[in-house]
Amino acid sequence: MMYTDKLQLRIADRLLVDALDWHIGPGECWCVIGRNGAGKSTLLRALVGLRPAEGGSIALNGRALKDWPLQDLARQRAFLPQGRSDAFAYRVIETVLTARHPYHESAYWESDADYVAAYSALQLMDVNALADRDVRSLSGGERQRVAIAAVLAQDTPLLLLDEPTSALDLAHQVSIMRLLDTLCREQSKSVVMVSHDLNLAHSVATHALLLMGDGRWHAGSVDEVMQAPLLSECLGHPIEIVKHGERTIYLAGDKEQEVKQK
Repeated sequence: MMYTDKLQLRIADRLLVDALDWHIGPGECWCVIGRNGAGKSTLLRALVGLRPAEGGSIALNGRALKDWPLQDLARQRAFLPQGRSDAFAYRVIETVLTARHPYHESAYWESDADYVAAYSALQLMDVNALADRDVRSLSGGERQRVAIAAVLAQDTPLLLLDEPTSALDLAHQVSIMRLLDTLCREQSKSVVMVSHDLNLAHSVATHALLLMGDGRWHAGSVDEVMQAPLLSECLGHPIEIVKHGERTIYLAGDKEQEVKQK
């Protein structure tokens, strides 16, 4: 699906990611983990094609990302940014329909198929009743679910999601994680998501990429990478793992106690 070769990312004089060799396969759900400022959003923007890398390359389906025509690229990957600003009074349905533009070819108006895709996505996100509302009148959680509905309506094989559960209540956090799991398992879609919630991420992720914030990184299956020592170093805080039946639960440890023990 997508791979990086010796990818290097910098912000000013800070080296965030160095020599990243990473492969995202069909049906895989990757969680990108790191502390604030480690380069998670910067990496996603590079994968989308919104910022150039300082070194190395990114390829999608064997073709360099920079060589993809924009309309074709928009049919291959969808992006959920971390924040958004709604300056105009668009209705919810109009907002979601904008995600169907890559499929219009020379047509100006939306087709029946576009409306079906948009309303189906709104229903999946439990916001179909808001279709005629002004997006500026929505709560933060409602607006987030509308944004995810637009990503789903774009119907791409690769989803790049920056904190998809941001502003959502617990029930909707869980339902979105289950939906992503279903999309990967049943439709072989690939998901790359940034998440600060280790428990939510582990519940659906097949793989994890840890960004250490100084160029170093660790990538692999969740069982290989989401281990207490690595996570503790990555997040700058002790992480404890508790097994409860088949569940793995991640807890923030006592940093003061760890210092005393040393």
